[in-house]
Amino acid sequence: MPIRKQDTNVFDNFELRLNESSKKFLRETSKWAFVLSIIGFVLSGFLLFVGIFSLIFFNDAATVLASLSELPPYAYSIIYMLIAVISFFPALYLYTFSRKMKVALSEKDTEDLTTAFSKLKSYYKFLVLAIISVVFVAILGILFLILLSNS
Repeated sequence: MPIRKQDTNVFDNFELRLNESSKKFLRETSKWAFVLSIIGFVLSGFLLFVGIFSLIFFNDAATVLASLSELPPYAYSIIYMLIAVISFFPALYLYTFSRKMKVALSEKDTEDLTTAFSKLKSYYKFLVLAIISVVFVAILGILFLILLSNS
């Protein structure tokens, strides 16, 4: 059954109002998102530090590491720094969500509320893509191990 023109416009003039309970939940959610974002920033910084530290100070260990792996020692440093940069973005999305939500609730600003939810959407989109990527790489790894064991 086709949707009539008037049915698609039912919510065009609809104004959503948040009751005190909803505002309280959003305030609390923004506080926890802030905590998680700070933890994310700290972990990203730590990974970046480890990557840079290992790049600078583990060049002397190149002969030892070369015997343990086929990758050059600096490859591990690059991997750590890459993970640090990638993990920075979800922390940034959560941080922006928490700050914009706090402002939106205190000043009753619809634009900040929209921005906050946009950043929360970006965080979840990033999270889903990261999970799909990890699962895909794990499946490829398992298939690779199966192929190696059969040959």
